[in-house]
Formats: sequence, structure tokens, C-alpha cells
Amino acid sequence: MNWRSRSATALALSLSMVGLVGVSAQAVKLSNGTTYFVQPPRLEGAVATQKSTRFWGSTYYFTLTLPANAGEPLQKLVISPQEAPDRVQFDVKQTEAFEGTFEREGTKLPLQTVTQDSKTQAITITFDPAIAAGKTVTIGLYANRNPDAGGAYLYGVTAFPPGEQAFGQFLGYGRIQIYDSGATSLLLR
Repeated sequence: MNWRSRSATALALSLSMVGLVGVSAQAVKLSNGTTYFVQPPRLEGAVATQKSTRFWGSTYYFTLTLPANAGEPLQKLVISPQEAPDRVQFDVKQTEAFEGTFEREGTKLPLQTVTQDSKTQAITITFDPAIAAGKTVTIGLYANRNPDAGGAYLYGVTAFPPGEQAFGQFLGYGRIQIYDSGATSLLLR
């Protein structure tokens, strides 16, 4: 048996030991029905349209790319404020999504539901239809008012493929920088 045969046999044995039913370009699905991305989306960044404290009506944009080899479309996204989640209040009814980036807005994407957990303030966005692999998408969350204190605000972003037992892949933190009102005027000089 050559090294390639041994490697293929070892891989097959390893996959069967963890309960994988099928691994293909289409998806990774465990024997218990849990679905995973083959290649998870990438969080490209986050930006706010207005960065001053107490500013009324800023939109926080989160951009991510679903690689062509993701294996599954993007069905759901959860954006969770970290530390002091009550500092920013979002109007989830004004949530938007589109192909492209904040700078290069493309086709609007239909949303099935947008909900917010009253305790954690995590916002769950469900796409209908799911976002196909190979796309870059941006989600805009409308903040009624920016926080009272300047600083870096972190938002954890988790992506889910379709399925009743979809595994959420944590993509990282979107960082929104808010400046004290006096500090922004200094930055503009």
C-alpha cells in the first residue's frame, strides 16, 4: 500500500469515527443530521454610517463573503452585541440586506424574518431564499441612536447553513468604533 492509499484510508477511517455520513463539494452532514459549511463564510468587516456618540439614526453594516466552496448556502445570521448589549437600540424592522459591500451596494436581498432577543439583544436575520455560495453580502442594522460613550463596540457574528440541525459557525467580531462628540470634530481637522 503506497502513502496515498494509506492517507485516503486514514481519512476515511477518521471521518467514519466522527460520524460523518457524507463529505462532498455539496455539504458536510453528520450522522445525527447536523449540517456544516464545508468552508465557512468570512466576516469582511463592519462600519457605521455615523460614528459620533448620541447620533440619531446610524446604520451599522456587516459585510461577509460566502466562498464558492462553502458547500451550503447561508440561511441565517446572528449578530450579538458583546458587553453592555443595551447601549445601542436597533429598529429591526428597518434591517436591510444586499449583495456587495457598503461602498458598492448591489441587489437587495429578501429577508424572511428579523428578530431580536429581549435579554441578549442578539439579532437573528433569516434569508429567503438562502444566499448562494460565492456571494458577498452586507447586512444593515439601523441604530436608533449611537451609544452615549465613545469606544470600540464588538458584535459577534455567527452564520448558519439551512437545515433543522444547522451548525452555527462563529465568524468573528464586527468592530464599530464610536467617538465622543468632541473627538470627531478633532479628527476632521
